Amino acid sequence: MAEEYCDLCDLPLSTCVHGMPKPPPPPPPSPRTPRARTSTTQRASAVRTTTAPSRMPSRVTGQSAFRPHIVRILRAEGSLETEDMLLELEMAMEDELLERDRQPTPTGEVRWHQSARAERKAMIDAGLMAGGKPGVWELTDAGRAADH
Repeated sequence: MAEEYCDLCDLPLSTCVHGMPKPPPPPPPSPRTPRARTSTTQRASAVRTTTAPSRMPSRVTGQSAFRPHIVRILRAEGSLETEDMLLELEMAMEDELLERDRQPTPTGEVRWHQSARAERKAMIDAGLMAGGKPGVWELTDAGRAADH
């Protein structure tokens, strides 16, 4: 019997983090103890006057930044195994990858590898890449014809 493979990490579902069952729900919160009431003047003086910090720019390369490189590489090469594709992407995106992209995720995988595989999955879902062979990156006819 053929084992199913994960579309995100190309590992067997029985060993990848994406195929593992969800953890049990957390226990219900304990009952709250009512707080002592404060007067209106005490509450008014305790109100914060600072504004929320603006969102910091992302410190990782966005998933969509991988698509034009994936398309260009696969148009030239035809199809590639995951390991070869990641090597080609690393060379193509050498100047674009940020420091945090090169660090490991909590699962030990290099962060940009995870982003590249997530973009592969998005391209498969959009019909731009073939998803029939686990570990093989290949454009469909629509993917070869698309402008990226």
